[in-house]
Amino acid sequence: MIQKLSIIIVNYKTPHLVLNCIESIYKYPTNNIEIIVVDNYSNDDTEFQLALKYPDVKFLQVGYNAGFARANNKGIAIATGENILLLNSDTVNLNDAINQCNVLLTQSNFLAAGVQLLNADFSPQISGNYAMKGGLNYLLPLPYIGNFLKYIATILNVKKPSIEKANNTVEVDWINGAFLMIKKEILTKAGFLDEDFFLYAEEAEWCSRIKKYGKLAIYGHLNVVHLQGESANQSFITAGKGYFNLFDKKGLQIIISNWLRIRKEFGLGWFFLIVVIYLFTIPIFYICVVVEKIIFPKKCIFQISQCKSYTKNMIRAIKIIPNMISNKPYFYKML
Repeated sequence: MIQKLSIIIVNYKTPHLVLNCIESIYKYPTNNIEIIVVDNYSNDDTEFQLALKYPDVKFLQVGYNAGFARANNKGIAIATGENILLLNSDTVNLNDAINQCNVLLTQSNFLAAGVQLLNADFSPQISGNYAMKGGLNYLLPLPYIGNFLKYIATILNVKKPSIEKANNTVEVDWINGAFLMIKKEILTKAGFLDEDFFLYAEEAEWCSRIKKYGKLAIYGHLNVVHLQGESANQSFITAGKGYFNLFDKKGLQIIISNWLRIRKEFGLGWFFLIVVIYLFTIPIFYICVVVEKIIFPKKCIFQISQCKSYTKNMIRAIKIIPNMISNKPYFYKML
């Protein structure tokens, strides 16, 4: 028997994305599905539009901008399905991928599963990942140092932490939170999402706890379009896809969330090592930009303005370090 599925969509000022996402779900059978939209106090007409077009959709108002983890936890708390899907508002369900994933997960021994996410042009998007010891992969976005580490890793033939494309069923350590389906029963052991997180890295930390009790997978033959970063970019007035822009407010949130995951999952030793390298990047960044401007003035990758922005983010991040060291409950909201 196929389990009932509760789909949780968190919304923050992206009503058109939410409506498009739900429309793509309703193109296929939904008799065994409930949809819960959790709103982070968008202060718009999302609830009205949903009631008008999709009256069966449950709407839950959080009352403040709670971020990803807290909002999803609110949805999980009222979900009646045996399986739960965390689904980004900037996704489009293709070829009934959601129902098919629910069937496969129900019939499998996996505790959680994702699908192969696609960009808007249908090129593959990273959907599943392997956990790298100490979170060392979080050094890759660092300017210049990241490229140097990639070069060293290539020479040493180090296994890539991200799965660029899953063709079949692939076992992973953690799943992209844009589409993360889980068996609700495991939450009694693994717990809900950690509410210290505001946005980014929370699904990786969550999956690390889930994985202690079983396996996680990506079903590579199932596809969902993910307009990567669209919901966050529109909500927080920023730009850039992925997690390599460390120079604005979104970048600061990425840095803090990544550090938080390392602190919680890998411990203080790895946390201090990563923080030191991030700080050491400041002088390296300035030196490389100046040298590059002298030698290759027309081919500079970065600008001095980005060095300054990165430095400002590091100054703000340093102030948060005592909270992370103490590991006491704290809401790491930087946006």
